Amino acid sequence: MTEYLIRRLFQSVVVLFFISILTFAMIHAAPGGPTQVFLAPGLSPEAAKVQAHNLGLDRPVFVQYSIWLGHLLTGDLGYTFKNHIPVGDILWPTVKNTMVLMGAAWLFSLLIAIPWGIYNSTSQYGFSDQTSSFISYIGFAMPTFWFGIILQEYFSLKHDWLPLSDMYTMGKEGNIADLFMHLILPVSVLTLGFLASYTKYAKASMLEVLGQDYIRTARAKGLREGRVIFRHALRNALIPIITILGLDLPILVGGAALTERVFNWPGMGRLFVDMAVAREYSVLMSITLVVSVIVVAGNLIADILYAIVDPRVQLGGKGSVAR
Repeated sequence: MTEYLIRRLFQSVVVLFFISILTFAMIHAAPGGPTQVFLAPGLSPEAAKVQAHNLGLDRPVFVQYSIWLGHLLTGDLGYTFKNHIPVGDILWPTVKNTMVLMGAAWLFSLLIAIPWGIYNSTSQYGFSDQTSSFISYIGFAMPTFWFGIILQEYFSLKHDWLPLSDMYTMGKEGNIADLFMHLILPVSVLTLGFLASYTKYAKASMLEVLGQDYIRTARAKGLREGRVIFRHALRNALIPIITILGLDLPILVGGAALTERVFNWPGMGRLFVDMAVAREYSVLMSITLVVSVIVVAGNLIADILYAIVDPRVQLGGKGSVAR
């Protein structure tokens, strides 16, 4: 187990290294380039060149990357071009806010979807199963931003039941109850899409496991249905779901970006859009790396959960998941 984790951590570092190279290259290849940030009204091209030279933007790209990577390894994310504010001061609060939103949506989706999918597998084609399918069609088809606007219109503008946007009401920063009220609408938007897929996956996975010989043997021995479901079938049925959870992290981050914009949530998604418009490339690169770390860490956690959920899976030997 320890050997496997060390190997996977090393692989993750290599993946993040190549992601950093691609991110740096693509952002510097974007139309305009970082030097265009300084070409504001009243600033001559000569003055912009001097400013670019002071920041090292006139050096070769590989030299700029080496300097940026060296600072990154020491925890220095750099400064914004226009206001010369430390990137970390802007980025880390938004990372925390996005994790709050993503974590709440993810947890809420799983708490509903997995029990619902399991129940539907035991009562296939019943009312609950048909309702789940109907919600799934809506969740797959409805754009997140449009659903968010509809919720805002009905619950905030028409009835004033829930806050329209932002993370806190002005003057109530840090109030948990106020945060909960602001979470309801954006979490509902994110949950709908993931509820649709997770319920389907949980049901399909459970149906596949319930058709196995060892489940029929357990039932033939006279075990209660609840014991068969939760003791023998559930752990194996969770394995495909764990895989989907790891793969869905990029989708969740992307969905959170749109949702943050609609609800003015002060997270990474909204910050990325704002910084892209302002051409603050140092902030964009930092956000991309943080998202990459989240995705890589999610896949590593999924691999570890295999061994916890299914005792037949062992992590070790040749460095891969082996049965």
